[in-house]
Amino acid sequence: MDDYLNLFREIISLRSLTEHTAKSYSTYIKTYLFRAAKNRVLNYLRDEENRHQLLENWFNQQLEERKYKDCFDIDALTKVVNRAIEQLPERCREIFSLSRKEGLSYRQIAERLGISVKTVETQISIALKRIREILSSSAFAFLWLFIR
Repeated sequence: MDDYLNLFREIISLRSLTEHTAKSYSTYIKTYLFRAAKNRVLNYLRDEENRHQLLENWFNQQLEERKYKDCFDIDALTKVVNRAIEQLPERCREIFSLSRKEGLSYRQIAERLGISVKTVETQISIALKRIREILSSSAFAFLWLFIR
């Protein structure tokens, strides 16, 4: 907004200067001032568009550079988690898989396996604890916070 005000003030000052010095050339001066103002506005708009384009290019470049910088290798994580699950005792692994892979509730798992819901809770707790321990000793130590 300040740029527009400055531009307007500049045009007004040019106009008042020329009105004092060249009354006889008023039509030429009006044409000149109109053209000068038009060109000044067009230059300003062009510069703003260039600035906008440069900022947009810079932003896209920053996004592209950081796209994979803060990410981790999902395949490596999957291998570590699968290895951790494989190391669980058989019954614990079975209960954990029914819960996480098949999405069964504790009650459904208990009914399917003929055990109590409390046993399912305990086995899931043991599984998560062991998986957390394995993840904390790997490169994915920070992820143990999210596996609860």
